[in-house]
Amino acid sequence: MDHNHSDVIVAGIGQTAVGEHWDRSLRQLAAEVVRAARKDAGNLVPEVMYVGNMLAVSGSRQANLGALLCEEVGLVGTEGVTVEAADASGGAALRMAYLAILSGDVDVALAVGVEKVTDIIGPESESLIAHMLDADYEAAEGLTPLSLAELLFHRYWIEYEPDREAFAGFAEVAHANGATNPYAMYRKPIGSGAYQRAIVTEDTLNLFDAAPYADGAAAVVLARKDSLPTGWDQPLVSVIGSSVVTDTLSIHDRPQPLVWDAARLSIERACRMAGVMPKDVDFFEYHDATSLHTVLSLEAAGFASQGQGWMLADPKMIGLEGQIPVATFGGLKARGNPIGATGIYQAVEATLQLRGQAGKNQVRDARLGLIQCLGGMASTAAAHVLSV
Repeated sequence: MDHNHSDVIVAGIGQTAVGEHWDRSLRQLAAEVVRAARKDAGNLVPEVMYVGNMLAVSGSRQANLGALLCEEVGLVGTEGVTVEAADASGGAALRMAYLAILSGDVDVALAVGVEKVTDIIGPESESLIAHMLDADYEAAEGLTPLSLAELLFHRYWIEYEPDREAFAGFAEVAHANGATNPYAMYRKPIGSGAYQRAIVTEDTLNLFDAAPYADGAAAVVLARKDSLPTGWDQPLVSVIGSSVVTDTLSIHDRPQPLVWDAARLSIERACRMAGVMPKDVDFFEYHDATSLHTVLSLEAAGFASQGQGWMLADPKMIGLEGQIPVATFGGLKARGNPIGATGIYQAVEATLQLRGQAGKNQVRDARLGLIQCLGGMASTAAAHVLSV
């Protein structure tokens, strides 16, 4: 049988609200979305389950999530393993599920992302999140992902002298979109001038430049087209391009720290596989962990030249009615950043867009979507193209 990649269908989706789930465990959050995604997929039975997660071992003292979740949802005996790639873990899990089907060995695969950030609080939380950096040369020196992004933002500001106030547009668009997403952590728009008032100094990130780490879980069931249940009546959303690329773990090992090669290559490869150009897509779910990530992602994807990504921070460009809608459900900034689950949330959101089920967040005539999540400072980049 010839296995065409356009036959890999997103058959089912599930997500929890992103936030602080003090009363619910890692296994409860994950089980809820696995059941929801399977129900959405007409109760298809997955043959494999890939779990995107970063913090469970260190924060929740729980390893072997594949066995834990397969048991929790009544799939004992199913192949299940954890996939870890920092905050690209969800995108990497999605790729594993995609490749499993493409291999011809599996008809139905499940990718689930889950993170329980609130199992650790205070300074210890920052140190565990810093595990995504180089332990010997970055984290050991006291760097965290946020402080490293801050240093790079400072460098960006010196090299390109952007209009500092322009960055407001990224946060404003994200929060406007998050306001109508019932699963978002922050569901209200930013008032006019709030971003500018939060600027302390021109060359540093402010409160509105960083996405909040949070708890959450999301799941997708992928299936070969000929495995879908009879009477299937959902729009057929396909994964038509997929790529995971790595770069150096340490920023100091890169000749140009403001050029994120893995981010660029993962999009180039996923788009080449899909037979499209990035400019062809109807929306882009990017990894807006900070405003630095936002501009470098737009530049890596080719939507802006090097040093000019900040010029796109305008609702006419990136709003739901804009030329390249981004963060259509609030992105990491307003939906929240559930680290290892982020890539799966993006896949769920892209599927809602392409099915025409995005409600007030709907991008008009959405037929082609690009999603990308980044591990650390784009040390790992996972990109997928979905179409309907």
